[in-house]
Amino acid sequence: MIKKICSILGGSVFIAIGINYFVIPNHLLDGGIIGLGLIGKYAFGFKPGLTIILLSIPLYMIAFYYNRTYFYNGIHGLLVSSFLIDLFQPISYWYPAPIFVSSLIGGIFIGTGVGMMLLSETSTGGTDLIALLLSRLTAVNAGIYIFMIDCMILLLGWSFIPEATFIYSCIMVGIIGLTTSTIIKLYGKKQLKE
Repeated sequence: MIKKICSILGGSVFIAIGINYFVIPNHLLDGGIIGLGLIGKYAFGFKPGLTIILLSIPLYMIAFYYNRTYFYNGIHGLLVSSFLIDLFQPISYWYPAPIFVSSLIGGIFIGTGVGMMLLSETSTGGTDLIALLLSRLTAVNAGIYIFMIDCMILLLGWSFIPEATFIYSCIMVGIIGLTTSTIIKLYGKKQLKE
């Protein structure tokens, strides 16, 4: 239980710093539910963490009905990470790193946070639930659906960010995926050995 709490807190801090110091000041965009929260911020000035929670409510209602384990494991990660994203918002006013550096380091921070949370079988919530449900219905790998959803969110967000930023956002999403996969491979094997 303590290990899970540490993973949720640590992962959420990495995500909150990544979003607020590297992503928001450079108007970068992520995929998934975090990406939708960022679109809410850029287009309407909404708080991204609160937007993530509000957009996740229908998804968690579906999870509660179809997969209670996912609901219970994910709800903590969703609430803590969303709260910290909004709590850490003042660091988005600090002098930002250059956009290319931000896309790389921001991707590493967010990917590390997501990886830490996934290792403890929790998440920031969101669109991966839709991917899992579609995967069950169609027998297509959930990773393909996650990639497709992320691409759709990036394309949707294209109208709300500068055109040059779109390329860096794509780089960042790739770095997030690579970092998350690497953490799960490295530390997932260690956990299996223990």
